[in-house]
Order: sequence, then C-alpha cells, then structure tokens
Amino acid sequence: MTFHILLLIILMALVFDFMNGFHDAANSIATVVSTGVLRPQWAVLWAASFNFLAFFLFPLNVAATIGKGTIDPSIVDHYVIFGALIGAISWNVITWFYGIPSSSSHALIGGLSGAAVAKAGTGALVGSGLLKTVAFIVISPLLGMVLGSLLMLAVSWVFVRSTPRKVDRWFRRLQLVSASLYSLGHGGNDAQKTAGIIWMLLIAATASHAEGLPHWMHADADHFPYWAIVACYIMIGAGTMFGGWRIVKTMGQKITKLKPVGGFCAETGGAITLFLATALGIPVSTTHTITGAIVGVGATNGINAVRWGVASNIVWAWLLTIPCSAFIGGLAWEVARRIL
Repeated sequence: MTFHILLLIILMALVFDFMNGFHDAANSIATVVSTGVLRPQWAVLWAASFNFLAFFLFPLNVAATIGKGTIDPSIVDHYVIFGALIGAISWNVITWFYGIPSSSSHALIGGLSGAAVAKAGTGALVGSGLLKTVAFIVISPLLGMVLGSLLMLAVSWVFVRSTPRKVDRWFRRLQLVSASLYSLGHGGNDAQKTAGIIWMLLIAATASHAEGLPHWMHADADHFPYWAIVACYIMIGAGTMFGGWRIVKTMGQKITKLKPVGGFCAETGGAITLFLATALGIPVSTTHTITGAIVGVGATNGINAVRWGVASNIVWAWLLTIPCSAFIGGLAWEVARRIL
C-alpha cells in the first residue's frame, strides 16, 4: 500500500461521511421543517452545528466497535476498506435517488462485511459485534416508537386543559431543543462510524509499514489520530448542511402528519435512543430510530393516522440494506484487488 492509495481511500471515506450527513439530514431536520418551526436553510445550519458539537461530548465507543468489533482486524487492508466504502456509497446513492430513508450505518457495515467475507470467508466476521448491530435494526425503531408514543401521551396529559394555540406556541420553541438533541445524537453515533473505518485503515497501513506513510498517520489499537475524528465530524456536518430533500419529504410528510408537539416527542424519543446506543458503543441507524419515533407519535392519534404502506416500504429497504451493500462490497473488493 502506497501513501497515495491510502490518501485516496481516506478521501473516499470522507466522501461517504459527507454523503451520510447529506443522506441522513432528513433524520435531524424532517420534523422541524415539516412542522414549520424552522425554514429549511436554517434547519440544516442548526442540525449541522450540533452534528459537529457532538465531537466534544461523546467518547469514541462507536468508532471502537466499528474498528475492532465488526470484522477481524488482522484481515483488513486497503482492498477491504475500498470494497466497504464502494458498497456503502452505492447503496446510499440508490436509496437517495428513490427517496427511501435507508441506513447509511448499515450500508457501511454491510459493505465492510461483504468485502471481508470475499477476502477471508465468514470466519472473518466478529459475531458478537455484528449481532448487536443486527439486533438494533429491530430494537432502535421499537425503542424510538415506544418513547415517542409515551412522550406524546405524557404531554397530552400534562397539557389537557391548555388550548391548542398555547400548546403549539410552547412546542414551537421546545422543538428547537429536541431538534438540537437529535442532531447531537446523530453526529455522535454516525460520524464515529466513518472514523472507525479510517482507524482500521491506518492501523493496517502502520502495521504493513506503508510506503511514505507520515508520522501523523500512524495508528494502533490504542491510539486514534484525532485529526481523523475531527475531519469526520466536519464532513458529516457539511453533508447535513446540503440536506437530502427527497428524504425529508418522506420522513416529515408521508409517514404521518406532524404538529410541533409531535415533532418534539419524536425527536426527543429518538435522541434518548441514540444517546443510549452511543454510550454502549452500538452503531445504530438514526434513520430507523427517528422513523420508529414518528410512527409512535402518529399511532397515538389512532392506527389510521399512520400511512402504513409508506412505513412498510421503508422497512423493506431496511431489510435489504445489509445484504445488498454486502454484495456490492464483495464485488468491489474483487475489482480493487485487480486494479489497486
């Protein structure tokens, strides 16, 4: 591995991180835009700022899980990371084009798993780490749904004697708080996933004594270069600033009709779920989490308040993300082995 190839793959990782912010902007801002609390241009700036502030608040637990708890670190090389990134980027582009809120996180894990299996077989997978990730495909939206619905019921009980206008006025302000909390959770969990990929790559480059590798790029299992984590937080914030408006429409309007009070409950329930997962070092899908919370809020107004057809289409995308990105990642590993 030469320095130039290493630099190319790091740039690819940062492009993926940008796309992660772009693709998942809807998770942070769909509710606050669809309820009319913030205009789109202010909403993305608000979300991007808190995406970056997450750098100062969360330990690198998720990066450690991606870097050491998904596949066997000993089989990692630039071909594997290249395959993982191509698998994840390709699936993100496909789902963005069709306006489907899929998971960038699971696309990355799928791409990484596919490339690892293509190189070394299923024995290269770390079962415990993957099991936690797969389990949270179900747990994170369910937890988001339960918390969103409980918060909505609690708020309805507390404000039962208040007029709709007063409730709306209060929660237009409070939704700024909930949107910032969700953006913190988004940045804290998602930016670390790309950082974990770069960490794996730098460990492999250091161990193989890559040609022309400068000292500031050296890394090992106990040393993470902070320039990489800062770069990841900057890129995910920049991606959020550009937004992904096709997915905003799906998340904020098509699943259920949201008012500011509903947006507050969905974002707060989602934020609690993300904070918990990040503290445990579990890479979860911010898309799954906020979708579950929105469904939970909508369901408190009756089963018919949720457009279950739209929700079921989203679930299908969730189920297909890891296998499809893994397949693409495996193919990309084979291509990389021949051309890099």
